[in-house]
Amino acid sequence: MSRTDHSEERAADAAVQPVVELSNVDFGYTTTPVVEDISLRIDSGEYVAVVGPNGSGKSTLMKLMLGLLRPDTGETRLFGEASHAFDDGSRIGYVAQHASASKEMPITVREVVKMGRFPHVGFGRLSDADHRIVDDALETVGMASFANRRVTKLSGGQRQRAFIARALAGEADLLVLDEPTVGVDAESVDAFYDLLESLNEDGITILLIEHDLGAVTDHARRIVCLNREVYFDGPTDEFVESDALARAFGTAATFVGGT
Repeated sequence: MSRTDHSEERAADAAVQPVVELSNVDFGYTTTPVVEDISLRIDSGEYVAVVGPNGSGKSTLMKLMLGLLRPDTGETRLFGEASHAFDDGSRIGYVAQHASASKEMPITVREVVKMGRFPHVGFGRLSDADHRIVDDALETVGMASFANRRVTKLSGGQRQRAFIARALAGEADLLVLDEPTVGVDAESVDAFYDLLESLNEDGITILLIEHDLGAVTDHARRIVCLNREVYFDGPTDEFVESDALARAFGTAATFVGGT
């Protein structure tokens, strides 16, 4: 099935329910809250960046969204279902923090991308159609010529493209990336964000946690600024003009680059 057919199949669901929804969410690893009274909604096709200082709860918020953590109070939902009970892993492509720096995967790029088909076919033999989907994913991220190279021999930016290709091979509707440009050189960062923008234009919902404020304000269409609570949630240009960054960081923070 092509991505177009796949997207059309799920279009009816997307029209009536958000991809991610949090309602009055509180969570703490101890008695001290890490995130507090968070309510937000991400609809199909959005490109959302979550920003905030170190220790602000960004990664915790993402884990709550994905059902990896359960809130102390409130509710989190994925594609209309309780996040902790959601079990259609093929709909979510997750690229973890520091994935680009991994040196512990002595397998080829093609083998990484083929993993994206496992939620659909298990660990059985891939069909010709599955192999075509893998090839298409490699082409989309510009990694076809690296298909037989070991992941350990790739640059940081190339590794991230391989992991995104794995998500595409799984036909994910939501791509979640946790600080994906850590350890990636500046030139590769620009190309990486161009790729994300292209994927978003093709209909994939992007949820990004990023420390590079200039990059997210250049590319993301919506910003959620967090420091335990939400200080801003809205269009990127309005965020740049607001004082939310300074309030969330507790300093006279300014943008370097950006819109």
